[in-house]
Amino acid sequence: MTTRAASWQPLSPGERSVAIEVLVHGPLSRTDIARRLDLSAGSLTRLTKPLIESGLLVEVPDGGSPAEVRQGRPSQPLDVVAESRTFLGFKVTEDMVYGVVTTLRSEIVARLDRPLTTHDPAEVADLLAGMTGELAGRFPTLTGMGIGVGGLVQDRAVVGESAFLQWSDVPLAELVEERTGLPVVVENDVAAFVEAETWFGAGRGLDRFVVLTIGAGVGYGLVLGGKRVPYPEEDRGFGRHWILNPNGPLTPTGERGSAVSLLTIPSIRYQVQAAAGRDLTYEEILAGAAAGESMSARVIGEAARALGVLVAQIANFVLPQKILLAGEGVGLMDVAGQVVEDTVRAHRHPLAAPLDVETKVSDFHDWARGAAVLAIQVLVLGVAEV
Repeated sequence: MTTRAASWQPLSPGERSVAIEVLVHGPLSRTDIARRLDLSAGSLTRLTKPLIESGLLVEVPDGGSPAEVRQGRPSQPLDVVAESRTFLGFKVTEDMVYGVVTTLRSEIVARLDRPLTTHDPAEVADLLAGMTGELAGRFPTLTGMGIGVGGLVQDRAVVGESAFLQWSDVPLAELVEERTGLPVVVENDVAAFVEAETWFGAGRGLDRFVVLTIGAGVGYGLVLGGKRVPYPEEDRGFGRHWILNPNGPLTPTGERGSAVSLLTIPSIRYQVQAAAGRDLTYEEILAGAAAGESMSARVIGEAARALGVLVAQIANFVLPQKILLAGEGVGLMDVAGQVVEDTVRAHRHPLAAPLDVETKVSDFHDWARGAAVLAIQVLVLGVAEV
């Protein structure tokens, strides 16, 4: 199955800056764009002309809907036509592939999920190609694809290491591109999620922003100067060695009292099963804690205190404007949010400014959306380092 990719010509650095500003913050007047980017009127006209001619930007009336472009109307705001191109995003887990189609502004317009019954790279690529084919018939404007994987990713193309897929040096982008004809970007799933929240979510417009995810693992992303900070150790499991309570539990996947041992769903389930002799789901454990069941309440209480310590440590050293808590494990906040808040307060200076903590109950489609945002950044805008 081959899908013809639609694309724009590569953008110059100046054109890219204008396009990103309008994409993330638009519609914007030319005056606003010039002020935000410190450009002269002449420079802005030179940079916007090819963007309008290519169809990436369009002049709109004050109401924000596309309007006919006419000469002599330079006061009209500029915006992107979000529906002009669509993008695929996939999140690959150990046993499922979650897929979404998004607009140029990352609004999800379709979802498609399939079970993953094999970890053979060629068969996984076949599955991704089949899902792409199902969606391509409905969205002829597909421009590119992003794939998010838990693991180390090299050059946005090769999965260098993925423990849960048992992969090493798998050229995933190449395998999927040759089956679909679409350009493909592969990235660590947490990094992709952070990019989406920075451009289109909780971190939009912020200079210092942190994403902390809890679920099957612990993920961390740092944004400084409005840009995600990449680092070579991404997904090397820092949470296994971030000790929050030296006297805490020892679990099979983390050091004693580490963030992984205290906060991840598998570790919480392991602790309850080891003590109570029953294998409960995470939701059942949270419900038990809310109802006052002693073992579940103890484990969840310990997890909440650990989360409070972790959030406070991040706040004390990074000084973020906001911390976003996300992932399938943040239901912890519904049951023990007050414990988390009290612990944060106890581990910060009494006169410290209030900490802005936002909680987002995200499912795997949000992670897939992050992969689509990577495709938008790299394939359309040509962002070299995100």
